[in-house]
Amino acid sequence: MPEIEFNSKKYQNFIELAFDIIGGKWRIPIILRLIDGEKRYSELRKSLPGVTHKMLTMQLRELEAAEIITRKVYPEVPPKVEYSLTLLGKSVIPVLEMLGEWGNEYLKVFK
Repeated sequence: MPEIEFNSKKYQNFIELAFDIIGGKWRIPIILRLIDGEKRYSELRKSLPGVTHKMLTMQLRELEAAEIITRKVYPEVPPKVEYSLTLLGKSVIPVLEMLGEWGNEYLKVFK
């Protein structure tokens, strides 16, 4: 398989590319929390125990840069910011559901 270059990074296959975009400790949990609709930063933070402000902000920015989520800022005081999945972000939902099914089957092997 030929090497893939995207955003100045090289990948051996498309799976590596996909995991670079959605992989990591916090990205999939963030995506899963946005499946039901837009969420404010504080809602995301409360629903992700253990995530730091710095890490959540970084992950949200990276998902936004990858066009997986969108950030909407309302001109209010105090500022109101909401995050939601883009169409591209919504397209990963069936993949995550299949991955969840695989995880469930994997777990059954060891029970």
